[in-house]
Amino acid sequence: MTTKTKSLTLEEFLQLPETKPASEYIKGQVFQKPMPKSKHSRLQGRLMCAINEVVEDRKYAYAFPELRCTIGERSIVPDIAVLLWHKISLDRYGEPKDNVQTAPDWKIEILSPGQSSNLVTGNILHCLEYGCQLGWLIDPKDRSVLVYFPSHQPVLCTDSDRIPVPQDIPLELTAEQVFDWLKMA
Repeated sequence: MTTKTKSLTLEEFLQLPETKPASEYIKGQVFQKPMPKSKHSRLQGRLMCAINEVVEDRKYAYAFPELRCTIGERSIVPDIAVLLWHKISLDRYGEPKDNVQTAPDWKIEILSPGQSSNLVTGNILHCLEYGCQLGWLIDPKDRSVLVYFPSHQPVLCTDSDRIPVPQDIPLELTAEQVFDWLKMA
């Protein structure tokens, strides 16, 4: 369950130490994300590997796990934040800077038991308002992926439905393929 705390400013929130699991700042309130369970972790790991396998060597994008992104008046931690390569700020050593002040280009969330789908959806919609190309809301319970776009209705993908990905990412996945990653036998 998320934990709601007293009202803070964004600046005050960003001065707080990080929590485990991560806390997010939304409209003056702090919400702690639920601790990921095994299905969540497995989907997150497999999906990040699948994405990075097709984008990293080309230096097109990179999928980061649990990366804090501060956009507008929110500071959120997507399960997976995919940033286009040219939007990744680097330090003088060529390493990514820690503070990300932009919306991910592709925001992926995996619902955990007891997590508010409306709170997660609100974060996806917020990112879309700030330049995100695509948002996924993965629900392991009903084996579906709800895909959000900046300019039209969301699409619900189940079974053999091909899940839309951002333009120029050569990745083809169906909902069935994604949820088959849960099988370990």
